[in-house]
Amino acid sequence: MPQVEIKIGGRSFEVACQDGEEQFLMTAAAMLDVEASSLSTQIGRMPESRMLLMAGLLLADRTAGLEDKVREAESRLAQAQAQLGSAGSAVAEPERVEVEVPVVPAQSIEALQAIAAQAEELADAVEAKAG
Repeated sequence: MPQVEIKIGGRSFEVACQDGEEQFLMTAAAMLDVEASSLSTQIGRMPESRMLLMAGLLLADRTAGLEDKVREAESRLAQAQAQLGSAGSAVAEPERVEVEVPVVPAQSIEALQAIAAQAEELADAVEAKAG
């Protein structure tokens, strides 16, 4: 079991933790240190146990506030999902529309092909004169 040295409120502590949890412990200790240092600055020197108690209570208060915000966000999310679900069921199935596509008469196709052939001949003639 690893031993980790942490500093809280300017005081060092040796703390044991599970393998792989060292970084989590260091992060938690840093959060507690911020609160303890703030208390030391505001109140001055106090007994270690009182400093840790007050810092822990400040963190617990902050955590409780965050938990309230999470519950509120989860409630709003559930409401939004319910509205989305009811809006989705209110959407009607799209109406299927069948449209007849007119067929181009064979005479028109032949006429267009003839015009295209004449245009190509003209383009070849212009190119030959320009070249």
